[in-house]
Amino acid sequence: MSARDVMALARRITALTGAGVSLESGVVRFRFDASAFLTSARVRREVWESWLDDPLWTAEPNAAHRALAGLQRAGRVRSLLTQNVDGLHQRAGSPVVELHGTMSRVVCVSCGAVGAMGEALARVRGGEVPPDCAVCGGVLRPAAVAFGEPLPDDVLRSARMAVLDCDVMLVAGTSLTVEPAAQLVPLAAKAGAAVVICSLDPTPYDSLAAAVVREPAASALPELAAVPVVATGPIRTWGDPSTW
Repeated sequence: MSARDVMALARRITALTGAGVSLESGVVRFRFDASAFLTSARVRREVWESWLDDPLWTAEPNAAHRALAGLQRAGRVRSLLTQNVDGLHQRAGSPVVELHGTMSRVVCVSCGAVGAMGEALARVRGGEVPPDCAVCGGVLRPAAVAFGEPLPDDVLRSARMAVLDCDVMLVAGTSLTVEPAAQLVPLAAKAGAAVVICSLDPTPYDSLAAAVVREPAASALPELAAVPVVATGPIRTWGDPSTW
């Protein structure tokens, strides 16, 4: 079965996206070492200065983001889960579950105060490097999950419920090597969803997929989103109480 054939039957889609979806927007994978960042003022200074010119701040949504937003407006994508922290899905008009948090906000590790990343960067440009919490003077960090940190329980729970309540899981732009997000794919397959993987490189879960597309997300997703639905009848998923 081709990816187009799967999409023709897809009426309740859960999408999972990764860094490859934002590549055409000029955004590269974001990672930072939380341990070094939190324990070294020198590292914090260097990291904050490096963030000043990150392409993330000027990036615009591309065709992949817009295609998924269109599927959401049409009611076909019920949940959009993203590993990205760049906010481009939201700027394209999509509500999302942010698996790895966001770079649009900062949080104080001492008092929990939350602020805008833009305001923190403005302070860095003004010479306040690193910018400390304006409430208690504590360390400010991005509201993003750093490499090796666990996902919040409520976020992971929402993601798992979403993959149990779909007839198709559409995966795009992720290598499916980062846990626990990668485990959502076998969970969906076990629940009976057809999995479509759009990735330039092989993933550990290609063998579980009903179809694999080796194209950039910005070209593959608009084509798949344009496939009209031909399926009829009830949708039955593990999220449907009538199947319990």
